[in-house]
Amino acid sequence: REEVIREAHPGVLSISGPQDYGSVMRAVHSAAPQRHDPFIDLVPRRAAADDIGIKLTPKHYAYLKISEGCNHRCSFCIIPSMRGDLVSRPVDEVLREAEKLVRGGVRELLVISQDTSAYGVDVRYAERTWRERQYATRMKALCEGLSELGVWTRLHYVYPYPHVDDIIPLMTERHADGMPKLLPYLDVPLQHASPRVLKLMKRPGAIDKTRERIARWREICPELTIRSTFIVGFPGETEDDFQQLLDFLDEAQLDRVGAFAYSPVEGATANALPDAVPEEVKQERLARFMEKQAEISTARLEAKVGTVQTCLVDVVDGELAIARTAGDAHEIDGVVQIQDGRDAGLQPGDFVDVAI
Repeated sequence: REEVIREAHPGVLSISGPQDYGSVMRAVHSAAPQRHDPFIDLVPRRAAADDIGIKLTPKHYAYLKISEGCNHRCSFCIIPSMRGDLVSRPVDEVLREAEKLVRGGVRELLVISQDTSAYGVDVRYAERTWRERQYATRMKALCEGLSELGVWTRLHYVYPYPHVDDIIPLMTERHADGMPKLLPYLDVPLQHASPRVLKLMKRPGAIDKTRERIARWREICPELTIRSTFIVGFPGETEDDFQQLLDFLDEAQLDRVGAFAYSPVEGATANALPDAVPEEVKQERLARFMEKQAEISTARLEAKVGTVQTCLVDVVDGELAIARTAGDAHEIDGVVQIQDGRDAGLQPGDFVDVAI
């Protein structure tokens, strides 16, 4: 609240809410009027208010943010207190931005938010018009629109809600040139597999349904790559809870997994939970977890040896071209080294079929 902030910090010049960038910049320029800068002012101005402007990623891929904030109140997380509740961007605005990115040479769109599955719930899935067609502000409709652009579209931060089932068939469809309408890839942050620990985390705890959902997704789309993240050593986690997590890894056979040992975050409600796990136990469990998942990931990768994978080239380094398959997100997953990449004339942004 403004009065509380001003009482604690009387020198504050302006107070705004989450994502209120316009208000922030107006306040900054009011307090410190803009001056001509020969370096910054050389940066091209936007031709129109809704132009893309300057991209900070390489030309061939771009992040596409569809919302800000989160309606969940996970006990280990402080994002809602920093960024507020979910605020979805209008679907036509997102699709126009994606369209401009593709016109500018982008070959891969990485859809991001704090909760991609909840997209549109705050605006009651309002319909908007793009390319003379109505689209609901909803994850499935957004994916259908993005599928029209003829590039890779990769989904991150997807909660395993039931309606995620609706987008899996789109991952099996292809354009005439073979381009998948939606990459068979899901980043699903599950965090744990013990119902008791999930309850302490204030996360959805129906892990059996999640396990069934993953199996059903793979029945529909066998090519699906699933990435997830987990926390080990959460306050109150017992050896039995941890074993349930290891058992889940065996059963789910996830392709890519990241994990970290729990550490307190200032302001998180989990800090007040009893039965903190000793640091040495956290690290021991993390090592066991990663050893287990390494075996699973290795086996799943070895199954691709001898196959031909369509890859997107990220960079050419000496004789090598460094690329990624549809199952590899930039910076967090693996890469494919193409031995004769330079001789083949490959360039960043090229799609190429590679024998693994």
